[in-house]
Amino acid sequence: MTTNIGLDAGGKKEIASALNVYVANLHVLYTKLHNFHWNLEGHSFFTLHAKLEELYDGVAESIDEFAERVLMLGERPLASMKDYLATAKLAELPSKKFASEDVVNALLEDFRKIAEDLRAVVKLAQKHGDEGTADMAIGELQKYEKSIWMLSAYLG
Repeated sequence: MTTNIGLDAGGKKEIASALNVYVANLHVLYTKLHNFHWNLEGHSFFTLHAKLEELYDGVAESIDEFAERVLMLGERPLASMKDYLATAKLAELPSKKFASEDVVNALLEDFRKIAEDLRAVVKLAQKHGDEGTADMAIGELQKYEKSIWMLSAYLG
């Protein structure tokens, strides 16, 4: 696939590779959020159940946006569970009962990893003059920073 959005080929390939890691992480997170949504039990069920649905809906939108950015960079986004699991830095969790605090702590850990990776994507994109990808990653980073703050406040 060829595309010319005004960036050098080497830079596009390197950025697309980093974005594919992000897409893989988002797929693992999407599945994990559903796992939590379906298997959450306890006193905060109603509050977290609704929040988890909001989060996985947002992740679904991000998956599409970032996969399309990979295509704009002239590469192919990862699109199989095998590739996601082999590439992602986030880990799956088994289907089991989850307590509220366990869910929030697991999400905080994942969101912090995602924020760290997004900061690296911003630097990489800016290094190659790819302000479009940098802007996308900065916007996404702001969402995760806010979620980290909110989840931390939830734990008190």
